[in-house]
Amino acid sequence: MTTRLAALAVVLMAFAAPAAAVDGEKVLADRCAACHDLTGPAPTTLKALWARKGPDLFYAGDKYREGWIAEWLREPERIRPAGMFYAEHVKATEQWDVVDPSGLKDHVKLPKDEAAAVAAALMKRKAKSARVAQAKVEEVHLSTVMGDLMFDKFKGCIACHRTGPEYGGQSGPELYTAAERLRPEYMWAYMQDPQAFDPKIWMPNMHLAPADLNKLVRYLEMIAEEDD
Repeated sequence: MTTRLAALAVVLMAFAAPAAAVDGEKVLADRCAACHDLTGPAPTTLKALWARKGPDLFYAGDKYREGWIAEWLREPERIRPAGMFYAEHVKATEQWDVVDPSGLKDHVKLPKDEAAAVAAALMKRKAKSARVAQAKVEEVHLSTVMGDLMFDKFKGCIACHRTGPEYGGQSGPELYTAAERLRPEYMWAYMQDPQAFDPKIWMPNMHLAPADLNKLVRYLEMIAEEDD
C-alpha cells in the first residue's frame, strides 16, 4: 500500500508542477530560421534576395506589434497573396495574370505558449532602431476619399498592394491589416526609404515628403479600422 501511495504522490506532483517556460529563442532556431533571417544583414544582391523564403526578422522588434505576432502565429493568414515572389506563383490568362495558389505553402501554426514566447523573442531584435527613431509620425486629418485618391492614383501604391480582400495588386503584401501588425514609426520610416531596410527590394523610393508619409500612415490606420 505504501508503495502505491508513493507512486500516486509522484504522479500527482508531476501534474501539479508548473509547466516549464518555453524558450522563444529555441523555437525560433528550430522552427523559423529555415525560412527567416534572424541575424541580418539584408540581402545585398538580387540572387540573395531571390533566395529569401520569408520576411527578414532581425529587426522584427522595430517593425511589428508583439500582440499581433502572438495572435497571428496561432492562426496565420496569408499576408502576401502571391507569396514572397509574385513571379513564382502566377499564371497567364487571356485577360491578365492570376495567382496560382498550388505552389503556395501555409505558414506553420504554433501553440499559444510557443507563439507568445516567439513574439517576445522577436521584440528583442531591433537592428533598425536608429532608422525607425528618425520617423516623425504626426496626427493628420485625412478623409477616406482623399486617402483613396492618394494611395490609388497620386502615388500608385494600389498597383502592388491590396487595400481590401479583393481590391488592389498582389505582388506585395496586403495593407488593409498593416496598421494592426506594424508600428506606425516603422511604416513611416520604411516608406521614406525602403532600401534603407532592404537594399535590393523592388519597392521604389518615391522620396515622399513628411506630410505625405503622415497621410499614408493615417490612411493605413483608417483602412485597418474599416477592416475590423
